[in-house]
Amino acid sequence: MFKKISCIVLACMLCIAFSAATSQASDKNLIIATATTGGTYYPVGVAIGTLVSIKLAKTDKITATAINSAGSGENIQMLKNKEADLAILQALYGLNAYKGEGPYKGKAFKDFRSITMLWENVEHFPLLNKYVKNGNIEDLKTLDRKFSIGKRGSGSEGSGRTLLKIMGVDVENDLILEFLGYTPSAQAMMDGRISGANIPAGPPAAAITQLYAQLGADNVTVLQFTDAQLAKIQKKYPIWNRYVIPAETYPSQKEDINTIAQPNFLACRADLPDEVVYKITKTIYEDLPFLNRIHKATKAMSLERATTGLPAPLHPGAEKYYREVGIIK
Repeated sequence: MFKKISCIVLACMLCIAFSAATSQASDKNLIIATATTGGTYYPVGVAIGTLVSIKLAKTDKITATAINSAGSGENIQMLKNKEADLAILQALYGLNAYKGEGPYKGKAFKDFRSITMLWENVEHFPLLNKYVKNGNIEDLKTLDRKFSIGKRGSGSEGSGRTLLKIMGVDVENDLILEFLGYTPSAQAMMDGRISGANIPAGPPAAAITQLYAQLGADNVTVLQFTDAQLAKIQKKYPIWNRYVIPAETYPSQKEDINTIAQPNFLACRADLPDEVVYKITKTIYEDLPFLNRIHKATKAMSLERATTGLPAPLHPGAEKYYREVGIIK
């Protein structure tokens, strides 16, 4: 009986995915751009899409399907091209795109809006222990080994390059760059083909869990950020803050990891109908326990912080809901 029900659910989800993919992006058959499957964006995007489809398909004809991507950089382009309706983005990318700074200098993109802050994108820079010296991010200086910076054009690559430049790491000369997604990066480290990787994600990140489970803390370390290093980063980009990954978050991880994090947020096309965005926002917050059960990172979400630190204006539909519940006046 269980197998029969599972097959029916799977068939329904495939139908939703097919209809969304074939119609490209639309006002009610929604596409959510996420990132690679080994991080946090993808499972959370799938959870949001599933929740929206379950709650709104029958009553409002609204469905949502998550697709993987290269991350924030590609997601912004997909919003711009109307290949996606919603996207999970790093605050850094949202801020740069909206203001026309960084990689978007002279070509600002303002046709997107914020729906909600999600969780913090926690910086994980795992490095094989045979290359670890001090245990902090400066160990990447003059590493001269193969290192995965993230998929080309991804948010991971962009944020990684930004942070390492501030830290004095010459990315092009100190590292031999590889451009891999999260899970392939972890596999390459386990195989000894690369020395380390850049894997920003909400804990527990699947790729980091895999690394610690297979290699153990005796063979791999997630590099830390000192207070002085964080202060240097905050001077240029105040969106990053201290984040402590508690011991036992990952297999065989016996000590806290002092790293840093920036917010992630859910964005959407600016021209998406107000009522559609209102219903999505309402559904997310009225069924937050559903998301919490899918991925622990969403436990950081709450109405109280939903509008905190958003790098682009709220969509009117989201704003309507937040006014109703008294989050904004």
